Amino acid sequence: MDLGMSERLKPIHRRVSEMIRDEIAPCDGEFLSDVDTGDRWKLTPRQTEILESLKARARKAGLWNLWLTDSDRGPGLTTVEYAYLAEEMGKSHLAAEVFNCNAPDTGNMEVLERFAPAWMKSRWLEPLLDGRIRSAYLMTEPDVASSDPTRLEFSCTPDADDADSYVLDGEKWWATGAGDPRCAVYIMMVRTGGDDVPKHRRHSMIVVDAGSPGIEKVRAMEVYGHDDAPHGHFHIRFSGVRVPRSHRLLDEGDGFRIAQSRLGPGRIHHCMRAIGQAERALEMLCRRSLAREAFGRRLAELGANFDIIANARMEIEMARLLCLKAAWMMDQGDGRAAAPWISMIKTVAPNVALAITDESVQMHGAGGISQDTPLARQWTALRTLRLADGPDAVHRRQVARAELRKYTQERI
Repeated sequence: MDLGMSERLKPIHRRVSEMIRDEIAPCDGEFLSDVDTGDRWKLTPRQTEILESLKARARKAGLWNLWLTDSDRGPGLTTVEYAYLAEEMGKSHLAAEVFNCNAPDTGNMEVLERFAPAWMKSRWLEPLLDGRIRSAYLMTEPDVASSDPTRLEFSCTPDADDADSYVLDGEKWWATGAGDPRCAVYIMMVRTGGDDVPKHRRHSMIVVDAGSPGIEKVRAMEVYGHDDAPHGHFHIRFSGVRVPRSHRLLDEGDGFRIAQSRLGPGRIHHCMRAIGQAERALEMLCRRSLAREAFGRRLAELGANFDIIANARMEIEMARLLCLKAAWMMDQGDGRAAAPWISMIKTVAPNVALAITDESVQMHGAGGISQDTPLARQWTALRTLRLADGPDAVHRRQVARAELRKYTQERI
């Protein structure tokens, strides 16, 4: 098992790291401060200029769609190799999008590449791969415990007036990216089977044009009081939305199969970026502790700060190794075997990064919770990640079940 940085990756990693440090991260503040200029849900001319110029430079440098493993459309990296790049991207707000490696688009592109017919790839996958449009993934529902996806109730029924269409009715929320004015397509988990159908065969995956009649953006969901404009996480209502049956991916009842193929890599990508955020927080903590004095001594020398810094470094190193092991398991091609490892890192990485970010906030004092550092925004995103793609408790349950199966034939 080789978890180190390969020779072919090293020059790519160096270029990605340098571009983030020298070109992308310095633009984060200006991009975010421009959100409050005019319509929050439209990119300002300056935001568009920042993004498109950076994306053009990344693409010219060949640093584009780096997430595409096991595909001839990207550089052909393994998941382990991509892990090192995603960690660097976690250090900047804009970096993932600059390299066209941003969620939820990566997961949606993977679904379209694996399961969509040629016409659907031409209509939506190609412009997504080109970075010309954005997308959203609609799964969570407001009225059910969506951590148990077998309970999802969003209605997808045959159209009584058109045998070739479905009618969609219901509500989805936390549709990340649905506020972006470039969001052109939704990939949705919908219920197509009744109670007489096995619970893991009751749902299907369907692709919906974001501009379809009958779709209402009810509200932007706020995360600790912030709407994350212009990207956003939206509550959306569908009222009699008609969608051709040809927009369904695979057969009725294949929704869970498709969802698992999407969520596995996506969870690892999130964790990779979380480790990058932990590294950024620790760097800020160390620099602050050496530059600031109180009671006649540097902050690093006060209280338990030596222990805090040492523990942070050790926690990051352990989390990184676990993330690389999960990525390696994914590369072996057995999703079932990789699943417990993905659940482990999905629990560990956000918690480690969140704790280190919180210590960095503490080291910065009142400035740490203000707009003067990226720490408050980062803390909010990491706290949210403990819920996104499955809450901690669900992933711990999966890890425990896998462990107990070693010792019993009973269903756990």
